[in-house]
Amino acid sequence: MSKSSSMSAYEIRLEGWKALTERLGPSGAMRFMMQYDPGHGDYSQVRHEIFADLDIEELLAAVRRQQSPDQSR
Repeated sequence: MSKSSSMSAYEIRLEGWKALTERLGPSGAMRFMMQYDPGHGDYSQVRHEIFADLDIEELLAAVRRQQSPDQSR
């Protein structure tokens, strides 16, 4: 059992902040935290709407078009 499994959410946040500041310094830790954006809305619903008419062959064709010749091997 890991130490984190018995920690409260507050303790996890506190230890995470300590780890970030020790490794990145206060400024780097703050820059890291500013990149975190949980987003909004219901991605599952939006995803179903966006991809409702897409079949697997179309998806694979789109992926292949995006790959460079060296990546397709």
